[in-house]
Amino acid sequence: MSELAKAYEPKEVESKWYKSWLENKCFAGVVDPKREPFSIVIPPPNVTGVLHMGHLLNNTLQDILIRNARQHGKSAVWIPGTDHAGIATQSRVERELRKEGKTRHDLGREKFVETAAAWRDKHGGIILDQLKGLGVSCDWDRKVHTLDPDYSNAVLTAFAKLYERGYIYRGRRMVNWCPVSLTALSDEEVIMKPQKGKLYKMRYELADSPGQYLEIATTRPETIMGDTAVAVHPEDERYKHLIGKHVWRPFPRERIVIVGDAHVDRSFGTGVLKVTPAHDKADFEIGLRHKLPVVDVMNPDGTMNALAGPEFAGKDRFVARKMAEKKLEELGLLIAAEEYENNVGFSERADVPIEPRLSDQWFLKYPKVEESKTAVRDGIIKFYPERWSKTYLHWLENIQDWCISRQLWWGHRIPVWYRKGADRNDDANRHVSVQGPVDKENWEQEEDVLDTWASSWLWTFGTFGWPESAVESEKELKYWHPTSVLVTAPDIIFFWVARMIMASLELYGEAKKTLTHKEIEERIPFKNVYFNGLIRDEKGRKMSKSLGNSPEPLDLIAKFGADGLRLGLLLIAPQGQDILFSEERVQQGRNFCNKLWNACRFRQMNGSIEDQANATVDAIAARINPSQLDADDHAILGQLVATLDTVSKAIAEFEFNTAVQAIYSFFWNDLCDWYIEVSKTKLKDDTLKGTCLAIQDLCIRQTLLVLHPMTPFITEELWHQLGYGKDGSFIQNVSPEDGIALSTSLSKHKITPDVTAKAEIETVRDLVSKARALKAQYNLATKKDVKFLFTADPANRKIVKIHVQKISNMLGAQSFDYLDNAPDGLPATVAACGTIYLDLASAIDVDAEKQRIGKELEKLDKAIAAGESKLSNEKFVSSAPANIVEGAKKQLTETKAKRDELIRILENLK
Repeated sequence: MSELAKAYEPKEVESKWYKSWLENKCFAGVVDPKREPFSIVIPPPNVTGVLHMGHLLNNTLQDILIRNARQHGKSAVWIPGTDHAGIATQSRVERELRKEGKTRHDLGREKFVETAAAWRDKHGGIILDQLKGLGVSCDWDRKVHTLDPDYSNAVLTAFAKLYERGYIYRGRRMVNWCPVSLTALSDEEVIMKPQKGKLYKMRYELADSPGQYLEIATTRPETIMGDTAVAVHPEDERYKHLIGKHVWRPFPRERIVIVGDAHVDRSFGTGVLKVTPAHDKADFEIGLRHKLPVVDVMNPDGTMNALAGPEFAGKDRFVARKMAEKKLEELGLLIAAEEYENNVGFSERADVPIEPRLSDQWFLKYPKVEESKTAVRDGIIKFYPERWSKTYLHWLENIQDWCISRQLWWGHRIPVWYRKGADRNDDANRHVSVQGPVDKENWEQEEDVLDTWASSWLWTFGTFGWPESAVESEKELKYWHPTSVLVTAPDIIFFWVARMIMASLELYGEAKKTLTHKEIEERIPFKNVYFNGLIRDEKGRKMSKSLGNSPEPLDLIAKFGADGLRLGLLLIAPQGQDILFSEERVQQGRNFCNKLWNACRFRQMNGSIEDQANATVDAIAARINPSQLDADDHAILGQLVATLDTVSKAIAEFEFNTAVQAIYSFFWNDLCDWYIEVSKTKLKDDTLKGTCLAIQDLCIRQTLLVLHPMTPFITEELWHQLGYGKDGSFIQNVSPEDGIALSTSLSKHKITPDVTAKAEIETVRDLVSKARALKAQYNLATKKDVKFLFTADPANRKIVKIHVQKISNMLGAQSFDYLDNAPDGLPATVAACGTIYLDLASAIDVDAEKQRIGKELEKLDKAIAAGESKLSNEKFVSSAPANIVEGAKKQLTETKAKRDELIRILENLK
């Protein structure tokens, strides 16, 4: 045990302890039937990704839970891993190939996949190494990548099983299409962005009534060539007589039918809709209902094809839009092209507008939907905050089949083979299996790969060896599954959380059409789901690099230390609510670490821990002499017990902010700012010193213990430096018997905190706080010869009398005397126990102070006049930015308040 340095330097401590934890296998999950299991699987980050603010918060919360579980004697495991990120990785690799003047087709599929794998091995997984710098305690020997052989086998097995059970089918449906990546996209891969475009108002001539027209509005005139109908609401009095008749499509000119469909919004525009079944999801559904022809006028890359007509063929879709506008104008059919802002879906990776596109794809009918509702509705799986369960259940009520195929080469190639030369739509010509057909030379494998989410939805059981192929994997799966908790963001409730629940209920166990309540309990993927909030800037905006409001997490770790950053985030993160981030607020976390370090250094300077090799709670409690305990001792011990109870309950309810606030308040306010300060006189008394230090040891030791899951590095360092525990032990492996529950040890040694002491000491602390504030008002904070007077009722007078010497010491006061009657003309403040008066005559030169305040009031009056003049200027108020105007108003209010306070002080200087 060496002497603590004067200042805490996180970098050296963090590097030392993380290396030690790894070398000693402190994070290894072990199947131990004698202990309760606790398991978490990391939401697998993109293999091409890097650490961002969301990862900081999400992984800090998971680390708290896993370390807390270890402390409570559970056998805990946290599975790390990465997602292969199909489109993202393939896009990166193809970008590199383009620099060489090549495409993936130049390499061929097999060589391209090898190239992508090599790129992944070189550049991927950076984020996991970055998370180590945050201190996360994953079992790194269990790291999983979604394209690992064992996990890939699970993914392909799941596909085969679901196909056999009738959940997977191939069909021609409308999908989100990326014209750059040339693949279907899932909804979460589409980012809605506000776009300023045009709303084109045009007219179609009635074929049966020349010279009469229907007015129609569209944002996409480039799809006119694919119109196969015009739709009106069947109950719209303006148009229902036209249903069944025809209009002329402007180009290529053709008669198209007028249909009646309830989808049409009568109040939008003119209430008439052009129907392009091949280029709009809603139009496609209308087309199915009315058996309309489907005319696809666009190539996969977003250029127009031959069906668009010779003048449009080969043109980019946005060029064609301008051409269509011009042609409508030439034909006299364009009424107006108005400025219009709407939300447009963009491909997340290629950052181009997507196209709704008809395509042959593989689809999945979601399994176990009703059971998935039951799991959450009946509380078998608990959501925190609970409000997200409504969002989850609403989505399951409106669920649609999932497009699970992607036109990529990087990913899990769909395990379907087609007989060469045969009709692929005939089930008899398909072979579905993980291994493929025996005579592969007569078959062709499906080119498409699975949507990335169609692999990660198996994450809770695929990472533990499903499908069980050996006794060991079966034992692992049975022990760790269902996992204890999932920590994730609410924006993927639909795309991941719900899908994992359905996958687990369907695939984890033998095939069953329906499940009983008990079977649902046995098959769920996790028992709890905690949804962390988003981190936003101080203006409430979502953080992004484009806005320039997102700090680099590694820079924050370097600046505040991993512990300081973790603690800073927790202090501003209420349960499940978005966080308003600022570095100034996170600085509070680093400040606390400094406070913790300094308090422990002060403790160390007052003597080493007795019986260093066995400084358990029980051993420390044995050093306390119950007969020596005063009100301060009882109060701090009582508050320690209450704080530990609060923290334990808060963590159990995923109220991380409540837990850290309780620790923060106890250690900073109760222990450091009060108990350690009032104990300084006891440390000079050899009779009382032992008990006093033992109480400090209990408080510091237990604070380190419950704080460790939140700030692992500094607590581990201080734990060892102070000697709280056996040599070579690790704080994360301290057993619950070692004292997280404190009450038993105190009772054993006949120490019963007096519950009335807390209220008594709170009364004294309130008095000291109010008196200090009164001193500060008159710039007397550092003066030691100030005299105070007070009045109080008999009960409170008795309390003050008992503690008067301590009060004087804490205030730096020459005296603190009781008066029967309130004096006139002295500045005063009201505390819970009575009124406190400051004897200014004994502390300051009253005349000099009056002059000083008078000069200050002159400056404030000038500032107020200037502020009022500025805000009465109509030009300033109307033309200046809103934040500048608000700032001026706020400054004026604050200046007036300061003036009023100085006037009040001046009136008391008599």
